[in-house]
Amino acid sequence: MGAWCKKGVPLLARRKNGVMAELVAYVDGGCLGNPGPSGIGVVIDGCAEGPVRIAKWIGHQDNNVAEYAALMEALQYAVARKARKLHVYSDSEVVVRQMTGEYQCRSPRLYSLHWTCRKLARSLAFSSSHVRRENNAEANRLAQVALRGRRGFGRSTSGFRLRASAV
Repeated sequence: MGAWCKKGVPLLARRKNGVMAELVAYVDGGCLGNPGPSGIGVVIDGCAEGPVRIAKWIGHQDNNVAEYAALMEALQYAVARKARKLHVYSDSEVVVRQMTGEYQCRSPRLYSLHWTCRKLARSLAFSSSHVRRENNAEANRLAQVALRGRRGFGRSTSGFRLRASAV
């Protein structure tokens, strides 16, 4: 049995034959204005090397596009590392409900992002849950670092190395 954080989320990855078993991601996208300068923040737990933190500038977007871009970043990370399972926590009810099928995605600007995320999600055991904004503070902070300045890719204020990767 692995270590658990306060919220009951597993922190340590279990590997079988070199394949990462399960990951947990906290994702957030944000923008200054809607639309406006945008960034994403992703925190992925379950990696043998410790948590991965991603802060990335994504240009001039609206908030829902930023939320989907953050989800896509977590999905791409999990698929690239051959994770078997990914659970995503997001403070975007729209994204969570669309990904679970509770809402249909009818927006032309979100459809291709939604379709891509659904396709990536089929590559592993995927689940998602809505979390209140205050319980997604680290991902939100990373998104704010990214959108307020492209220089946010070096070190965070807590001293953890941030990873900037392409969507």
